[in-house]
Amino acid sequence: MGSVEDEEPASKRMKLASTEFRALSNGSSKDLMARPLPSEGDNGKVIGSRGVIKRDEFVRIIANALYSLGYKNSSARLEEESGIPLRSSSVNIFMQQILDGNWDESIKTLHKFGLSNENMVKSACFLILEQKYLELLEIDKVMEALKTLRTEIAPLSINIDRIHELSSFVMSPSRSGLIGEENSRGKSRTKLLEELQKLLPPAIMIPENRLEDLVEQALLLQRDSCVYHNASDQEMSLYMDHDCGKHKIPSQTFQVLQAHSDEVWFLQFSHNGKFLASSSSDLSAIIWEVNSYGKFSLKHKLSGHQKPVSLISWSPDDNQLLTCGVEEVIRRWDVSTGKCLHVYEKAGFGMLSCGWFPDGKSILAGINDKSISMWDLDGRELDSWKGQRISKISDLEISDDGKNIITICRETAILLLDRETKTDRWIEEDQAITSFQLSKDNKFLLVNLLNQEIHLWSLVGEPNLVCKYTGHKRARFVIRSCFGGLEEAFIASGSEDSRVYIWHRGSGELIKALAGHSGSVNCVSWNPTNPHMLASASDDHTVRIWGVKGLNVESKNAYSNGVHYCNGGA
Repeated sequence: MGSVEDEEPASKRMKLASTEFRALSNGSSKDLMARPLPSEGDNGKVIGSRGVIKRDEFVRIIANALYSLGYKNSSARLEEESGIPLRSSSVNIFMQQILDGNWDESIKTLHKFGLSNENMVKSACFLILEQKYLELLEIDKVMEALKTLRTEIAPLSINIDRIHELSSFVMSPSRSGLIGEENSRGKSRTKLLEELQKLLPPAIMIPENRLEDLVEQALLLQRDSCVYHNASDQEMSLYMDHDCGKHKIPSQTFQVLQAHSDEVWFLQFSHNGKFLASSSSDLSAIIWEVNSYGKFSLKHKLSGHQKPVSLISWSPDDNQLLTCGVEEVIRRWDVSTGKCLHVYEKAGFGMLSCGWFPDGKSILAGINDKSISMWDLDGRELDSWKGQRISKISDLEISDDGKNIITICRETAILLLDRETKTDRWIEEDQAITSFQLSKDNKFLLVNLLNQEIHLWSLVGEPNLVCKYTGHKRARFVIRSCFGGLEEAFIASGSEDSRVYIWHRGSGELIKALAGHSGSVNCVSWNPTNPHMLASASDDHTVRIWGVKGLNVESKNAYSNGVHYCNGGA
């Protein structure tokens, strides 16, 4: 390549470009061919440590970004100093012709670009002529509009459905507003330019916000490759490569909740993250309130069950709570008062599981006669599904649209029941299933197995096994796992070795094994609104709240209202 001295001075090249651009207002048609922009000599060199960035492309993208940000003078100075124009003179003329409504001239200019893709040229012509047609209709030049439709748009022989739609506009009683937002020609023509920019090759018209898109892609790639990513995207910076580190994973015990008098079997955060409910073999359930500092206090202790409370389910609005006794009854509670609002039971049979329908007006119950019942809030049965629908040990999930019911129907099978089509699908495992949880987006199911494995299944289309998680211990008890963290990027599980295990959801890599409990950890729940807060329930009669370093805990090492506050340690 030639040296810098081989080329014309930058100022001279810029004067030429400025002269050509001024021809827009003079109607000049000189130099309309969209020739390749300068790429010889120093301007054609690559930059960057790996030599994959073309210098001229890089400069044009920066100039384009400056214009988009409103720094027009800075962008023009960059073009002048670098000698690399943002766009060729013919493209500048084409853009001005569009903004001025010189439709026929703009199409002539388009054809002079020398584009080899005939379909692309036709599509661009269609967009331009469509705008011409709509503007003619708007000013009641109906015959000219019809001529444009019949002799210019129709012969392109593309987008026939749109042509029929355009022809119907002629009969419209009011043709105002056809061309775009707020009946503004300027705005609709600017929108047309944006559409053409997306359609034409980037070498001719650089896509809008191209630099922003590239930078965003780089940031998201770094985020997605960060195994420990559990922080808001707002915390990412352009100044350094992104790496969260393990400290973003909740791994420090900040509180120990000690109000249960026996093994704690189940716990679940409310949807809004402001409450935590736990249930125990002491025949009770407890509602804990989370204040703005992340500290827990006992709100209500719910008594009335005659058997251990095995499951809990929050209403969609978090104002009510269901509790299920082991093969006993289901109770519905008012969260604000702690009052029992209703008891659901079926004569001669016991309840195994419970859940809410998305509208909050009805509930679902798994019954030990292997059936599932749907009741309104007053206990009237609305529907039922009989046969082998539920096993003795069962969880129950309902999709957010209320169409699908998910339950363990056999020792090694999960039933996906479609209420609308009355069809069944199954997830078949080789080992006995002990529990499962549905992801927030309803696209994945987390399944705990007897063989000390946790399987992640995709429910999109036919059920498909996506990932396996191992390392935790399970020999005798029902151990539950959950999705959690930012965008549910992690999997957490209890374990019979008294630890809480955390894996990266996508890779299956074991990230943390949290010690602190002195008995089997039966259940875990990740706060859905705080990615740095995790709760675990144990046979040691306690619930532990796990967080990250730096959390401000005002009370330290003090017992109050069934809560033990810790100073960031186990």
